[in-house]
Parts: sequence; structure tokens; C-alpha cells
Amino acid sequence: MAKSRFPAGSVRNLLWRYAAACLAIAVALAVGRALRPVLGDGVSYIVLLPAVAYAAWHCGVGPSILATGLTLLGVKFWYFPPASLLRISAVQAAVLATILFVCAIAVFMAEARRRENEALRREQGELEEKVKQRTAELDTANQGLRELTGRLMQSQDDERRRIARELHDSVGQTLAALSMNLTKVESDIERLNQTAKTLADSSALVQEMNKEVRTISYLLHPPMLDEAGLASALRWYVDGFTQRSGIQVDLEIAEDFGRLQPEVETAIFRTVQECLTNVHRHSGSRTARVRLLHSAGELRLLVQDDGAGIAAQKLDKVVADGTPGVGIRGMRERMRQLGGTLEINSNPTGTNVEVRLPINIVSLAAA
Repeated sequence: MAKSRFPAGSVRNLLWRYAAACLAIAVALAVGRALRPVLGDGVSYIVLLPAVAYAAWHCGVGPSILATGLTLLGVKFWYFPPASLLRISAVQAAVLATILFVCAIAVFMAEARRRENEALRREQGELEEKVKQRTAELDTANQGLRELTGRLMQSQDDERRRIARELHDSVGQTLAALSMNLTKVESDIERLNQTAKTLADSSALVQEMNKEVRTISYLLHPPMLDEAGLASALRWYVDGFTQRSGIQVDLEIAEDFGRLQPEVETAIFRTVQECLTNVHRHSGSRTARVRLLHSAGELRLLVQDDGAGIAAQKLDKVVADGTPGVGIRGMRERMRQLGGTLEINSNPTGTNVEVRLPINIVSLAAA
């Protein structure tokens, strides 16, 4: 059996359009004939025009031509006085010609408008497809940028760790040997009071320099972070920060906090470090609070101060992720790489920094 050239759905739709056109003309003829005795011939003819326009606009060229033919037949046999099937008067011919002319104009205008709309829909579809392609390309570029940023930060942390080891193992050992030599010289020339005093001062300076080098090395990447975990490293850093800055820091962290993934511990430590540095440099607050909490769903870090807050214009840039500072941008990018968020709220009474990391990123281990 030969297959139809048109799908079943297409044929069904075509039949429905022809049926709708015929129904519209039938209703219009019936209404016009009913109104003719009351309103006259002119109104009964005008009633037919919306039906033809509907068929031309919604049903297509074929149904609208059929509707025009049915309109002419209906007017001939329903509206004109009974006569021969083929004989019509001059007036009737003029009426039919006028109706045919008006219907032809309606069909032509509707078809032109329909084709124009169809062309607009095709162009809109093509434009939407291009927008989707550009959006996909932009998403791919953003993903590549985030991966590059993550690798850059990881390389930065590795380089800090290497420099810290070099300072501790090389410069620190040399300074220790120099300190011992100076101590020995100091004991040999103890009889020379002035020289001994100078050497004592030099030895003290060496000790202070050794202490500073160790501090810088630990601040770059504290070995305690790798060996004892985030909780111990934060307690050590907060104690040292309080001694150096005079700012009293209240640290709240569970005693059995446990270990996290290395990249998470590094990100949290750097974030606390940056926040407290900003408190010391910009806020003017004499106190600060650091809370590190974890629950079944997420890890939360809260850093608060009682300082002057961030100016409104600068805060708007910070909230819009357009801050010109490197520190806040770096903290936010670290959290984004781990699937977390960083929010900053500030007013004239203080600043709050809140970090959230989902539990599927954080891997808590036994203490």
C-alpha cells in the first residue's frame, strides 16, 4: 500500500482548517440572513466580511478561497430573489463582483501578513539559537577561567610552602650558627666592656631577626597546618596576632574539630588571616571574633569586628564582586573554587564576614 505524502497529523490539521472556514461562512450567512429584514441588505453583506477575514487569517489560502466561493454561492441563493440558477441581474452581478473584490483583498492582505509573521518567527528562532550558542561558549570560557584561577592559587600555595621551607632550613640555620659565633666572641672579649656591649646588642639583633624570619616563614605557610590541622594552626595564629596587634580576638572552635581536606584547611586559614589583617589595618576595632562551626550540612566561618565598617560606595563594589582589592577577591575566588560562598555585611558599628562551604566539599576526619 502506498504511503500518504502527508503525515496523519498534517492531514488532520488541514481538514480542521477547511472545516473551520466553512463553519465560519455558514454562521456568517445565517446571521446576515437573519438580520437582513431588520437592518437591510448592506449590514447583511458586511457581516460576511469578518468570516472571510477569519478564514484568510487563521485557515490559510486554500480554506479562504473555499470560503470566498461559499460566500458568493450563499449570497446568490440565500440573499437574492429566486430566479434561474444561471441568470442574475446587473445589480446582483455588481454586488457579487464587489464581494469577490473585497474578499480577494482580504485574502491577499492576510496571506501577506501571515508570510511576514512566518518569516519573523524563523528569524526569531535563528536568533535564539545563536544566543544559545554564544551563551554556551561564554559558559565554557568562564569554566576555563575558573579552572585556571584554581590552578594559579594552588601554585601560589605550593610556592609559599617551598619558600617557607627554604627560609626555615637555610636562612634560619645560618642565622643560628652566626648567633653561636657571636656568643663565643662575646665571651672571649668580655673584658672589653664597650665592645662586649656592642656584641651583645648585635647578638640581640640577630636573635630578633631569627625570630622575625621564623614568624614570616610560619605566616607564609605554617607547618602546623599540615602537621596538626586547621584548629591548632588557627589557635597559634590568633595568639600571635593578638600579641603583635594588641587586638583581642575571641576564637570559637570545637576541641574535637578534626581534620579537613588540605585545600579546604588552606582556604579557611588564608581567609581568617586576610580578615584579621583587614581588621588591624582598616577597622580601628580593638576586638574581633572568629567562629568556626560545622554541622551535618555545611561548614561555616564567621569573622566579626566592632570597627568603623566599610564605606557605602566601596561596600557596593564588594557586594557586586567588583572590589578593587586583591585580598577580598582572592578570598571569594577560593570559596568559589570549593563550591562555597563568601558574604560581607558592614555598617558603622562593625563588619561581618560569613563563609559557607557545603558538606559534600568538606571531609571531616577523626581528630
